[in-house]
Amino acid sequence: MRLCRYQYENKISCGFYSEDKILPLAAAAEMAGVELDEQGGLIPFLPGGAQRDDCLNVEKQLKQAMDEELFPISVMTDEVQLLVPIPAPSKLMLLAGNYSKHIEEGGGKAEERQKTFPYVFMKPPLTTLTHPGHPVVIPEVSPDHIDWELELGIVIGKTCKGVSEAEALNYVAGYTVINDISDRKFRPNPGRTEREKDGFFDWLHGKWHDTFCPMGPCITSSDEIQDPQTLKMKLSVNGNVEQDASTAEMIFPVAAIIEFISSYVRLEPGDVIATGTPSGVGASKNKFLKHGDELKAEIENIGVLQNPVD
Repeated sequence: MRLCRYQYENKISCGFYSEDKILPLAAAAEMAGVELDEQGGLIPFLPGGAQRDDCLNVEKQLKQAMDEELFPISVMTDEVQLLVPIPAPSKLMLLAGNYSKHIEEGGGKAEERQKTFPYVFMKPPLTTLTHPGHPVVIPEVSPDHIDWELELGIVIGKTCKGVSEAEALNYVAGYTVINDISDRKFRPNPGRTEREKDGFFDWLHGKWHDTFCPMGPCITSSDEIQDPQTLKMKLSVNGNVEQDASTAEMIFPVAAIIEFISSYVRLEPGDVIATGTPSGVGASKNKFLKHGDELKAEIENIGVLQNPVD
């Protein structure tokens, strides 16, 4: 099951997603004789959600319906504005350095999992999350070193704290595509007197510009992806493939990430965790985004997230 949020004719709705068409959840539920409440967004319809069973019932009846029955309630995907699947997560957390080759292309040395721990940082969700098709805006304050980072996004479905790696995937509602846009060389007050922690905060500040976290186009329910460590990933800029990898390359897999974060932070339904990027970022090639570029980020079994650069 792939679910999305979208705007059509000035109305925001939820729907069953495919690349060519969307089946509005409300219309599908009415046809199936099931009541669904969209006020809570997508989380209630995904694993762990209160309306999950009802949504599965609707999906089952849709699969049994004839095409001529579905056509009148469908809308074409290219006629709607897709929206971020989770518009206001309480936490938007991201990993740094979770793929060995990405660490190495930046000049670092990847450590074995047993000898380290995940580096986790946050982005402000209300100002960084960007809809599919909406532009990534190059910041005037630091325009020259803006980079891409394709990442698998975890969407939490149930409250969890202190869960083990063995049970962690039971708390996942689904997965989405995230592009963790990064400003590699943001230097506030470049004429400053250097302090010991300036480099650390420069790195963080470069993550926080407005529009720097496109997400979408949908959420694939976790029961459709039994093993999140087998997904092919690809990112292109203007049609040129820059990142081509697999989630199998993660140092810390999805379950280990959830175990680590939940050991000290309570995760709530709708929280989003981006799991780090593979090799192939622009900084390793001295290639950076510029006005007019087109980004295409794709993860197997989820979908394609496209954004222009403005």
